[in-house]
Formats: sequence, C-alpha cells, structure tokens
Amino acid sequence: MMNTSLAKILRGIATGLPLWTALAAVGAFFLPGIWTSLMPYISMKWLFAFTMFGIGMTVDLKDFDPIIKKPWWVGLGLLAQFTIMPGLAFLIGTLAGLEGALFLGIILTGVTPGAMASNVIVYLAKGDVAFSVSLTTTATMIAPIATPALTELLAGQGLSAPFWPMFLSILWTVVIPMALGIVLQKYTPDAAKKTQTIFPALSTVCIVWICSAIIAQNVDTLKSSSLQLIGLVAILNLGGYGLGYLAGWAYRFDPRRRKTLSLEIGMQNAGLGAVLATTHFNSETALIPALFATWCVLTAALLARIGGGDLVEKRIGISG
Repeated sequence: MMNTSLAKILRGIATGLPLWTALAAVGAFFLPGIWTSLMPYISMKWLFAFTMFGIGMTVDLKDFDPIIKKPWWVGLGLLAQFTIMPGLAFLIGTLAGLEGALFLGIILTGVTPGAMASNVIVYLAKGDVAFSVSLTTTATMIAPIATPALTELLAGQGLSAPFWPMFLSILWTVVIPMALGIVLQKYTPDAAKKTQTIFPALSTVCIVWICSAIIAQNVDTLKSSSLQLIGLVAILNLGGYGLGYLAGWAYRFDPRRRKTLSLEIGMQNAGLGAVLATTHFNSETALIPALFATWCVLTAALLARIGGGDLVEKRIGISG
C-alpha cells in the first residue's frame, strides 16, 4: 500500500511539470531570497547531469531503429533543428536590439538541442514517438560540437564563446550521463524498470529548480524588462513550432511526423542553455534560457491537449 501511494505521488510530480514550473517561477520572482540562500549548496551542473542520466535509463536501444531504417528522416530533422532555432534566435535578438548578456542568452537558447521532455509531449499529442526519441537523442549526442560552434558563429565580436570549455561541459553534463544511463538500462533492465517512476519525478524537480533559481537571481532585470523578454521568448517558441511544422511539410513528412518535428523544433533544451550560461558566462545570460524553458513547458503541454501540429495545420491552411 505504501509503495503504491509513493508511486502515485511520484507520478503526480512528474506529470505536473507545467504546474510546478509555473508555481516555482512565480515563487522565485516574489520570494527570491529562498532560492538564492540555497544556491551555494546545490550544483546546477550536477543536477542536470543527474537528469540526463535518468533520461538515459528510460531510452531503449530499439528506439534507434528509425535511425537505421530511415536515417534521412533524422538527418532532415537535425538540419531543421540546428538551422531554424539558431537563425530565429539571432534574428529576434538582433531586431529587438538585445545586447551583451541578454543577446548571448537568446543565442544559447536557440543553439541547444531539442528537449528530452518533447518525447513525452509527442506521445501525448499522438505524434511519432520513435522519430522524436531518435531525433532528440541524436541532437543531444552531437550537441558538444554543434552548440559551442553555433554560439561562436552567432554571438558576434566581443561575445565569443569558449568552444572547448563548452564542449567539455556538454560532454560531462549531457552525453556521458545519458550514455551511462542507456548502457545501464541495457544491461540491468530490471533495475532500470524499478527507477522508471523515480527518475521522471526527480528530473522534474531538477529542471524546476534550475529555472526558478535563475529567475530568482535576475529579479531586478525581470522587473525592468519582463514583458519584453517574455514576449521575445514567446515569439521564439511559437515561431519554432510553426517553422518546424512547415519544414516537415517541405520534407513531405506525413502529418504525425510533421507534428513531431514541430514540437521537437519549438521545445529547446533551454535548461542546458541555462547551465552553460551560468558555468561559462553569468546569471543574466542564463535568464532567457530559463524563461524559455519555463514558457515552452507550458505551451507544449497546451499543444499536446489540443492536437499539436493539427492546430498549426488548420491555422496556416496546409493539408496533405
């Protein structure tokens, strides 16, 4: 009875990610002292590494079958992932006149790989889950090269990114923990099965903490420009959904795969961007990635409820 109750609590924590994210963000804004007092004792890098390890424990090697059978699907998806969002982030940041840390922050948001949470959203939206898992996993594995390279390319003079330090950060906090989780899941499936309820809940707590802690550190910046920053984050997120769906249409994907690509493009792993920003730059640079991570969780949950790409299709008049 106790185990069943605990399992229900853990599932409630995991499935309530949008609610907990929103509540924590509001709490961090109005009561930042609670978060900032705890930050010296909690490492964002280790929390994120732990999250990626937990995600790896849920990935089955069979999920990579689509890469083997239809590698061009994933290749086209990766092309869209690492061109649409970086380009859109650069365009929005430039037109909005962002400078310094905030400009670098929106660039970091655009150049990160797709969010692993998108796999759950794709499932809820009745998309192509196998394609989703293949795309996010592959994008994550090439992120150590793609993310710092694109940051360096787009950041501009005076904001150059430390390529190799960022490469190593992504390797140690993303790729290695996730790969270790996949290996353990492969060779200790019974143990992995027992953790499938625990890790999603713990990952939820980790992501909520990372986003809210960064918001707490930047309350003054938010008070002076919160509406502008939230507006830019919304444009980047919604633009990613729309352009991702259009890319799927151009690739002649079927509707389920278009919907999947739309969610994959629009949902960036901005939590990683926030961690990279705090590690290699400063907390102000991490603000836009943290806001994006909070915002995209809410919009993705809404899209999953109302049909995801189907809504986009109705809005822009594309069919077939």
